[in-house]
Amino acid sequence: MVFLFWVLVMFVLVGWVQGLGVNWGTMATHPLSPDIVVQMLKDNGITKVKLFDAEEHTMKALANTGIQVMVGIPNDQLQMIATSTKDAANWVETNVTEFNLDGSVDIRFVAVGNEPFLESYNGTFIQYTFPALQNIQNALNKAGLSNIKATVPLNADVYEGVVPSEGQFRTDINDLMIQICQFLASNGAPFTVNIYPFLSLYSNENFPVDFAFFDGTGQPLIDGNVQYTNVFDAALDTLFWALKKSGFPNLPVLVGEVGWPTDGDKHGNINFAQRFNQGLLKNIMSGLGTPMRFKAAETYLFSLVDEDAKSIAPGNFERHWGIFQYDGTPKYALDLSGQAQNKALVSAKGVKYLPRRWCVINLSASSTALTQLSDSITYACTHGDCTSLGYGSSCNSLNYQGNASYAFNAYYQANNQQNGDCVFSGLAVVTQTDPSQGACKFEIQIAVSATSKAMNSCIYSLISVAGVAAVVLLSFL
Repeated sequence: MVFLFWVLVMFVLVGWVQGLGVNWGTMATHPLSPDIVVQMLKDNGITKVKLFDAEEHTMKALANTGIQVMVGIPNDQLQMIATSTKDAANWVETNVTEFNLDGSVDIRFVAVGNEPFLESYNGTFIQYTFPALQNIQNALNKAGLSNIKATVPLNADVYEGVVPSEGQFRTDINDLMIQICQFLASNGAPFTVNIYPFLSLYSNENFPVDFAFFDGTGQPLIDGNVQYTNVFDAALDTLFWALKKSGFPNLPVLVGEVGWPTDGDKHGNINFAQRFNQGLLKNIMSGLGTPMRFKAAETYLFSLVDEDAKSIAPGNFERHWGIFQYDGTPKYALDLSGQAQNKALVSAKGVKYLPRRWCVINLSASSTALTQLSDSITYACTHGDCTSLGYGSSCNSLNYQGNASYAFNAYYQANNQQNGDCVFSGLAVVTQTDPSQGACKFEIQIAVSATSKAMNSCIYSLISVAGVAAVVLLSFL
């Protein structure tokens, strides 16, 4: 009997290991080749991936791999799809049917938008999300793909409650949420929610730090006879209560995004990220679920790799969620089995880099050139990623020369080390000596393949917009 018990336990653990999901975003100036990323997924035993689009090269790389896929529809396409069943059918034909032919890409879900009800969007997508969801699922059904389910990844701010048992949907969208839940239930589709304990800590200085993690707290949240020792379980149960009160106690729930950043904030660091993600995996792989539901929800880690072209409107941490660095190098040990052993992730293979050279401040620059230093740094950080220079970040301790060098190098690498991009009116010079200092790494970018160039052709311009806020980091210069 004891032997049989452990066989069953191992069967459950293996099942959960095989079900691990990750978010794979590509908002990078130099994205890894899809073929390299897919091999990295396979090498690490990751069998589910959530995308934010259905980019052709990515989808082809996922063909015949056995990796289960959730494709995504960006928010800016919701209005088109909501107002035209023809456009919805065309989207399904182009982004699902073409790749799912004969099951070559194992598409399981279509994510309709991404957190479209965020209060910061001021209602921009509210009238389009539900019609878009309906049109996509109906188009899938008509195409003979009813086994593929449409869902809407929603932020945890769609529901509220001081304690989980008080959980209810936001009053301004309550009726809409019930309609969405009814439609999901009628089609056998899951409710998808994104949960970010890090943001609870980031947005509230009084939030108890230990409550964001899974290794116990001296201040549990008491809800009647139930004690919650971590905010993840509490957030899930708040949703489960909201669903129950709305008449959907058994609607399946999928956690679309959850993770912890490693830079860009005083709480965004490798130690906290490892602590959170390892605790999360242990929590999920146990299969115990929460006090409301005794079964772990299917969960997708956010995210796979860092993305240096993401908007930093929410915070400088936005470009640092990856469990892997931009080049597919693991940031820290992470046991994906959830057993908390000190296991190393498997690095990306076959990555090629630009030459080993950096752009740094010219210590021999003239006094006239130095009068342009502040403007030059502003320009470099507007078009490069300087988020690691912010307060509490990995490069926050650099002096003014180090800050200038970091900014110049960020711009230089983003522009593929072009000779004319390390001048800055005589303030910068190329060096072959690594200027990294301790935990502050001066990157050398990867050499982008033709495929990756096609993927990021529209992305590089975005870093110029997103990077404007980054120059505020250097206002002390």
